[in-house]
Amino acid sequence: MTTPQELHISSRDNALLKDLRRLAHGNTEYRKQQRVWVEGDHLLRAATGRGVRPDIGLFASSYWPVAPAAYVQAAHRNIVLTDALFNELSTLESPARLGFVFDLPPEPAIQPGVATVILDRVQDAGNVGAILRSASAFGFKQIIALKGTAALWSVKVLRAGMGAHWGLQLVEGASLAQLDILQVPLLVTSSHRGSYLHQALRKSELPMPCAWALGHEGQGVCAELEARASGHVRIAQPGGEESLNVATAAAICLHASATAHLA
Repeated sequence: MTTPQELHISSRDNALLKDLRRLAHGNTEYRKQQRVWVEGDHLLRAATGRGVRPDIGLFASSYWPVAPAAYVQAAHRNIVLTDALFNELSTLESPARLGFVFDLPPEPAIQPGVATVILDRVQDAGNVGAILRSASAFGFKQIIALKGTAALWSVKVLRAGMGAHWGLQLVEGASLAQLDILQVPLLVTSSHRGSYLHQALRKSELPMPCAWALGHEGQGVCAELEARASGHVRIAQPGGEESLNVATAAAICLHASATAHLA
């Protein structure tokens, strides 16, 4: 493998560093720059494990001399920053001393007939990342985020997704009209109507492929999306809590659909 280019930066006024600082700390800056920032080695390994190589590797100067060869060779070019500059770039309480910049993948077209998760104004980045992780684990490879949903490639969502992003087809800012393309049953969770999930599972009534719609943490799925649903499903809660966190509900529903037709 060709040795990556190497650049040392010691001035906080460096133009490239300013761009990267905006990228790391701005929730939607990735849309403008068409690249994403990840910190630490876990997300790097998740991406390269799926054949995605970063464009830039960034290293704190104290870490650079001892950085493993796999990290040094990972990107097309490397930037070494003083520890103080790297700490300014970092979004972690304890900076990881290495990070990577990836080109933002081109947004795919919505594909009909595939298992899909629809996010309707889910606003908490941790919830969105956790849902992406469950979707990847259970074979729901297409994610459609309606307008008002947390930015899918933001640093916090990337961190919560634990690398799931690089195994998914992510569509952002979609409209309700675009959902007509899906051509699969649309299921919505509800606390007061529809069949209980465990009963539908027992009766083999869960369709697959399907699309699960998951709504706003407080308001749930909007009325317009709920009207499109071909089925409403409730999750039994024998312990008596009023409701479940949306990411928890997503994991339960996606697992049920994914395993309903396993031998």
